[in-house]
Amino acid sequence: MTTLAEKKHMGRVAELGCAVCRKIGHPGTPAELHHTRAGVGAGRRSSHWDVIPLCPEHHRGNTGVHGLGTKGFAKRWGFCELDLLADTVKLIEDAYGPFPHRLKTFFPKGVDIGSD
Repeated sequence: MTTLAEKKHMGRVAELGCAVCRKIGHPGTPAELHHTRAGVGAGRRSSHWDVIPLCPEHHRGNTGVHGLGTKGFAKRWGFCELDLLADTVKLIEDAYGPFPHRLKTFFPKGVDIGSD
């Protein structure tokens, strides 16, 4: 069951617009939410806190994470889900304050997500 806090967070993330489009110079593209797949077992979905905003093409399309697979997506774009998640966390923290500590432990050492 999705908590009220998770729903609020996911709404804020969706409002950011597509993370890939923003990185390639097209900010504000309407987005749907992608639950990151890194660190979860096959066929499982990550937490509602571990979501990134992607437009339909970059989510489910031929150039998207589901169309290319996680390795193909990283090869095609030069960044991976965790890079986009770190960008998303930083934007959310800049706008709304500190992010839950639990998520910060998800990132490997050396990945800067913007706050302590």
